[in-house]
Amino acid sequence: MLAGMRPVGSGAVTQGFGALLRSCHPEPTAAVTVMVTALAVTTGRDVVGVLLVAAAVLTGQLSIGWLNDHLDAERDRAVGRTDKPAASGVISPRAVGVAALVAAVLCVPLSLASGPLAGSLHLVAVAAGLAYDLGLKATRASVLPYAVCFGLLPVFVVLGAGGTPPWWLPAAGALLGSGAHFANVLPDLDDDLATGVQGLPHRIGAASSRAAAAVLLLAASVVLVGGVLGSGAPVPVPVLVAAPVVALAVLLAGFAAGRRRGSRAPFRAVMVVALIDVALLVAAGPALGGS
Repeated sequence: MLAGMRPVGSGAVTQGFGALLRSCHPEPTAAVTVMVTALAVTTGRDVVGVLLVAAAVLTGQLSIGWLNDHLDAERDRAVGRTDKPAASGVISPRAVGVAALVAAVLCVPLSLASGPLAGSLHLVAVAAGLAYDLGLKATRASVLPYAVCFGLLPVFVVLGAGGTPPWWLPAAGALLGSGAHFANVLPDLDDDLATGVQGLPHRIGAASSRAAAAVLLLAASVVLVGGVLGSGAPVPVPVLVAAPVVALAVLLAGFAAGRRRGSRAPFRAVMVVALIDVALLVAAGPALGGS
């Protein structure tokens, strides 16, 4: 009988944990963490080093995601965002804010465990994401935090592995992050505008934002291909040459299909190109780590 009993309140705890998980922007949080962890693996970090990188990046991304939902709870409620737990009342905005603070505090020692310089640069990257949440997302400089954060993340990994980051690494990361910003806000443009959020994508409009995302991500592909070719990474040349060609074809197809009203084809095409860029970045890892 005792074995079959359920602890009092366990359902509420499970519901609260699930709501907190949904509040962290789980898809981008997981995507960024997996991307950077994969780069740590290919740069030659040992198991402990890889786990430290994963934990540092995860806590940093959690703090950014949770702070965003904590600050936006009232705005999300105003536009009926039932997918946002803090806005729908499933969890209190205060609890989400506390979680963001705890994650940010944990991120500090986890980042510095990869070395003072590498760790400090990662903390700057996280600070850029937090600055976006705190107000930069509603300004013309909304793309800047993405450029800084994504530009520094691969540098953090390479420095922590004892390598020397080449110039093209942060450049490609910044282009990738900037393109991701324009693509990421596309589905929420109308809701953002309705509540007074006017970042750079909102000011230039949906069509221009799709074009900006495509150009920036394609530029990231070109920079990465050139960098990987010059680094001597063990990637077949035909694969590298094909990458920007495939990226361009995907973008052209997505934009052509996106002429239909309400089509999400351009957004999906941009996401595919982003995945190509991430694959190129991870492929460069073996040539970037320390000896």
